[in-house]
Amino acid sequence: MAVSGFEGFEKRLELRFFHDNSTTNKNPMGLRLIDFESLDQVLTQVQCTVVSAVANRSFDAYVLSESSLFVYPTKIIIKTCGTTRLLKSIRPFIHLARTLNLTLRACRYSRGSFIFPNSQPFPYTSFEDEVVIVEESLPKSLRHRKASVMTPSNNPSRAWHVFAASADVEPDERVVVVEVCMTELDRVNARSFFRRKGDEKNSDSAGKEMTRLSGIDMINENAFICDFAFDPCGYSMNGVDGERYSTIHVTPEDGFSYASFECGLSLCDDDGRGDIAEVLTRAIDVFRPSCVSIATTYGGEDYDHEVTKRVERVLPKKLGLKCRSRLMDEFPGSGTVVFQSFTPRRR
Repeated sequence: MAVSGFEGFEKRLELRFFHDNSTTNKNPMGLRLIDFESLDQVLTQVQCTVVSAVANRSFDAYVLSESSLFVYPTKIIIKTCGTTRLLKSIRPFIHLARTLNLTLRACRYSRGSFIFPNSQPFPYTSFEDEVVIVEESLPKSLRHRKASVMTPSNNPSRAWHVFAASADVEPDERVVVVEVCMTELDRVNARSFFRRKGDEKNSDSAGKEMTRLSGIDMINENAFICDFAFDPCGYSMNGVDGERYSTIHVTPEDGFSYASFECGLSLCDDDGRGDIAEVLTRAIDVFRPSCVSIATTYGGEDYDHEVTKRVERVLPKKLGLKCRSRLMDEFPGSGTVVFQSFTPRRR
């Protein structure tokens, strides 16, 4: 908890692994074999805990006291908000993977610009210091490395920070990751994420009510939602839909309100779930924010300019949000990152 308010903007870390070629018995469960006690020890170093969990045939999803953790057979995604120490998880996760004969293939660290940057502990007060810590934690085999700060001209205080390292130049995974950061949430919509009198002792039912009242359950009706309501306010959820994940985190307090939405999609879906513009419209409409930033990472997928343009056409039409800035950059092993900033057209 920051002195001036809770820091909603998350730090996000993605680690991707592969089976050692010398391994004869490759268990398809991979990283999912890591026991809960070991995961809990890593999270203790990060300064967060598991509050809810769900799993399917493809991956395990944990709602944390500060955001989320996803464990796939060869991939870990962890994002944490507040003043957590996310980068302390890199070395322990690499060590746990080695015990399962898994070798690190790629790493990506990303975050937005903090609302309360001076309340962050070292090294999170400086992206340069963060990059140093990440690089020191990685094996030399990840020799292709790049750090970048994508700064929109219309709002320099809301930059997107990315560091990527990979053993290969080409991405190893065909998935599009969309990360949405929203500030200045509509006050009426934000009320859905405050606990009601009488439900203080039941986070399970309070979380489900927030999911239903806010309309979050309509973003992807095929997803199983694991939700959690914080006291007296705040909300987190993980969505599980086959191999696809989604996650939402909400800090509804006026003055520093924030919400994030993230999902992994395929551009090859036939049932509409891959229509990024429609998914984003449904997610953003839940919160009606005044400021929106969208970071889309085309990992393994060819950058699709039409998808970018469609997002910029649909959001103004359906939500009245105009694209004020669009930036692009290439990262080794992570593909193309497109960073878009939106505000209401009246501004």
